[in-house]
Amino acid sequence: MPSKNLMQRIAVAVIAIPLVIAIIWLGGWVLAAILAALGILGAHEIYDLGRRQGFEPLERTGFLAAAAIPLLAYWAKGSETRWAEPAIYLGAVWLMIALAIAMWRRGPTGRPLTSLSVTMFGCLYASAMLAFLIGIRHATGAATRPAPYVLLTLFPLAITWICDTAAMAAGSAIGGPRLAPVLSPKKTHAGAIGGTFGGVIAALALGKFVLNRHGWSFSDGQLLLFGLAVSIVGQVGDIAESLLKREAGLKDSSNLIPGHGGILDRLDSLYFVIPTAAGLYRMFGVI
Repeated sequence: MPSKNLMQRIAVAVIAIPLVIAIIWLGGWVLAAILAALGILGAHEIYDLGRRQGFEPLERTGFLAAAAIPLLAYWAKGSETRWAEPAIYLGAVWLMIALAIAMWRRGPTGRPLTSLSVTMFGCLYASAMLAFLIGIRHATGAATRPAPYVLLTLFPLAITWICDTAAMAAGSAIGGPRLAPVLSPKKTHAGAIGGTFGGVIAALALGKFVLNRHGWSFSDGQLLLFGLAVSIVGQVGDIAESLLKREAGLKDSSNLIPGHGGILDRLDSLYFVIPTAAGLYRMFGVI
């Protein structure tokens, strides 16, 4: 009999996967706005973790940056490179404003350095890491060939989901030594190896039979490297997010998503995967 948690996970996945595909297909300001919303929600969870440890982030200031980063990323990416410079200056202005607010509201006894550090980390981790998705979806050529770039954007997401599933299956079936017992007690070496293997197989299969049949020409070596890198950094990202929760003494970052925990819990791997994928695509010369 399937557990209640498993049924909740399946129900969320049935809704979420088609929704993700639709949002990436639409792209543009829709994608940027969704990423902005996810950035705000993720930053809120990070700020909650900080407050549990006595840190007081500049929450509204952080939310402003978390919302602005994806919107500015699309503005810069979709409006020629000459428009990227104002976005950089706006980042500097935000930092000056944040420091001024900390000076006014915190003072030297209100731990302003810690407050600013948590504020900045929250919006960069929860929002800026996801904003690399815009760089993939709206790379040069995407306007005239949307379908190939939608597939290119979905590719690392699919590998990550398959890697997670393979890791869970291998870890449950084989067991063995724990990978990071203090941070994530259920993860095993067997699960990590199984997840990596599943991710690499997925990259090779999807690359050859999907991407390469829709306008791309990735070599086996490129697909192997991509699958290996995405699978490894995705699992590292998962454990890294557990580090933040364990410090705060929590199992989940929140209970926002039934059966999945919070935004950070659901996107933990993707915070590492999406920038890595964008970097590899850049290295391969496709974005």
